[in-house]
Amino acid sequence: MRVHFISIGGAVMHNMALALHCMGYKVSGSDDEIFEPALSRLKLQGLLPDQFGWDTSRITPDIDFIILGMHARGDNPELIKAKLLGLKIYSFPEYVYEHSKNKIRIVIGGSHGKTSTTAMIMHVLNHKNIDFDYLVGSQLEGFERMVKLSHAPIIVIEGDEYLTSALDLKPKFHWYKPHTAILTGIAWDHINVFPTYDFYVEQFKIFIDSIEPGGTLIYCNEDEDLVKLAGQANCSALPYEVPEHTIENGTTTIHLNGMDYPLQVFGKHNLLNLQAAMMACKTIGVLETEFWEAISNFTGAAKRLEKIKDTGTIKIFRDFAHSPSKLKATVKAAIGQFEGFNIIGVFELHTFSSLNADFLKEYRDAMKGLDTSIVYYNSHVFELKKMKMLSPHFVSQQFGGVMVINENSHLKEIIQSKLTDRNILLFMSSGNFDGMNLLNFGG
Repeated sequence: MRVHFISIGGAVMHNMALALHCMGYKVSGSDDEIFEPALSRLKLQGLLPDQFGWDTSRITPDIDFIILGMHARGDNPELIKAKLLGLKIYSFPEYVYEHSKNKIRIVIGGSHGKTSTTAMIMHVLNHKNIDFDYLVGSQLEGFERMVKLSHAPIIVIEGDEYLTSALDLKPKFHWYKPHTAILTGIAWDHINVFPTYDFYVEQFKIFIDSIEPGGTLIYCNEDEDLVKLAGQANCSALPYEVPEHTIENGTTTIHLNGMDYPLQVFGKHNLLNLQAAMMACKTIGVLETEFWEAISNFTGAAKRLEKIKDTGTIKIFRDFAHSPSKLKATVKAAIGQFEGFNIIGVFELHTFSSLNADFLKEYRDAMKGLDTSIVYYNSHVFELKKMKMLSPHFVSQQFGGVMVINENSHLKEIIQSKLTDRNILLFMSSGNFDGMNLLNFGG
């Protein structure tokens, strides 16, 4: 089989190209720019385009199908030629379904916790030596790639609600038709894609309706919208809640049937994710005790409350939190886990929604309870996104009164001045704080 990737440099796209290459497919691809780590990984396998940019000569009648990346525009010249030649064109979620339509599909959706919950399931199945394919939105420890496609009987899919491609504006998770579906919660974000809350919620109803006959919906019973949607579901709907646990000396321990299972992750949101993952694993035969035994050495997904430094006097965590619900969950987790520590939280405004003046009120009190709350953004990001600049005073008001900093060097100085002898430092963003080295704090 010969397959060509249009926009091969994306995180999922280049991992999918590598996965098909491993299966013996003849793979080619193109992109107008490719960054690390995709650049080196594609080059190592001989899949890096000989030059960047679009070249219609790459699109030939002997190509079996095209996989179109979500960043490719509708006027892409390679895409236009592929249409003229009548080639089969898949978006990547469409192809994932095509590849897995005869497999058991476990799909994890929701506004938050998707990557962590997917990683938990993958960790346990890997520990149990169960053969499975997967698609996950982050590079995970113990897994070579973010995508595995093979002849395995099961596939675990992180199903996000973002748009599929330039040719298909429906959310990706509408493609997957799960046998087991997890929904972690509904929290409106991405207002450039979903202009109203009701429209956003409707996408989750459509996802539930796509569950295969005889399938199972596993949903968080703390989310009122999910409870309503689950009540309308035409499938088995199983609620989940926080499992029985204790927190002592910074360690969370699960208690089940007289047994204790200490964890390396923490926070209410992670406990909810763990319970959902356990219930999903049970649908394919993993016992509850086997799950908790296997998960005890799970350290979390990258940038999901990931501990990146611990000197004894300072523990530094980075988290992908960018939406209001994610920010609140991370802040609450740290406050609940580290009583008696000086907790400094730094949140970067980086996404389109977080930089929008009308949406900013959704973050009100999201950092409440921290010893020091800092919101950081660089004015240059507004220029890049062609958005109206927000004043520090306005941002502080919308958050309910926080410190607002616009310069990288000033941010470093403020953090250093706030450190004591027992510190928790949280860096929360989908960006990188303008390249600041987060490991520089604490000696």
